[in-house]
Amino acid sequence: MNQPEHWHKVLADRRENGNYRSLKMQEEGIDFLSNDYLGIAGNKAFQQHLLELLNINPELLSGATGSRLISGNSLVYEQAEEFITKVHEVESALLFPSGYKANLALFSCIARRHHTILVDELVHRSVHDGCALSYAQKKKFRHNDLNHLEYLLSRTTGSVFIAVESLYSMDGDFAPLQEIITLAERYAAWVIVDEAHAVGVFGKGLVHRYNLQNRVLATVITYGKAFGMQGAVVTGSNVLKEYLINFASPFIYSTAMQGYQVQGIIKAYQFLETYPHLENELQNNIEYFRKYQIHSLSQSTSPVQIVQFPTVEKLCKAVQELKQQKINTYPIFSPTVKAGSERLRITLHQFNSFTEIDELASIIKDNLKHD
Repeated sequence: MNQPEHWHKVLADRRENGNYRSLKMQEEGIDFLSNDYLGIAGNKAFQQHLLELLNINPELLSGATGSRLISGNSLVYEQAEEFITKVHEVESALLFPSGYKANLALFSCIARRHHTILVDELVHRSVHDGCALSYAQKKKFRHNDLNHLEYLLSRTTGSVFIAVESLYSMDGDFAPLQEIITLAERYAAWVIVDEAHAVGVFGKGLVHRYNLQNRVLATVITYGKAFGMQGAVVTGSNVLKEYLINFASPFIYSTAMQGYQVQGIIKAYQFLETYPHLENELQNNIEYFRKYQIHSLSQSTSPVQIVQFPTVEKLCKAVQELKQQKINTYPIFSPTVKAGSERLRITLHQFNSFTEIDELASIIKDNLKHD
């Protein structure tokens, strides 16, 4: 079959540059790789709750058969969204099949021509893709740089939206949410916060923890990480929900999630409420890793710890040695991060033992030594 010639060229370039992507089976070993921060996805007690849910309601496994505007809406959805609004103390919640689709829906329609979306340069790709579907102008501000953000705000006319993450998964640092929101209010701009890597790890998320839910336009919460499930929700005002239902194409034209996923999200909330010690145990492991004083780009309470090596070769050598000991981590190369800033992404979990952390840290420290 004939195929565009440039496909072959760009794939060959990727292979030559060492940043070619391919699908791999999950390898057995010690997990410092996944986003299962609280261990819920592999928790036997939680799995039993899900099994009991299906035994009682096997119809939840059936597909929704259409978008929520056609045949996909149900009491399961309505009750789940009402539950979420109460938990996060907001007016409304609208569920999506994934965080990617939630951001795609939100950013593709919130702003119109002559409006501007200011995005932190490290915000998730889904935000950039959502902006690309809108008619708004997108501008980047330097990561967590309040001065640069204010510079852009002072020189931008019309409606302005600001997109940030509360916890950045490729750097393991936090957005200065309170300062960003205060700055936005000064310039009558609206803030949208992606809580994908913070919710669960920090209770109901950092927006809720700092009582900022009434000062942001929207919060995106995903359930495929610390919640061990699938899906996402956009929370905010009743008008926001009404607007998304009417204008967000990825919502309007997508088949709804099956009821099992929706009910599973509620079970995850209830499980976390029952076992609050999971969050504390995760923080204990983060603190233990930090005692090794390995220079990390990340902040001290983040479950994502980023380590940069002097050279890409040293990074690859460390990853190989970790693999030999069946320790799974994630090296990040360009173009996911800028060339020259390649790093090792370490994800710490509630279920990691101190012995496992000892092994991880020992290999990393050996490979950080100068020749």
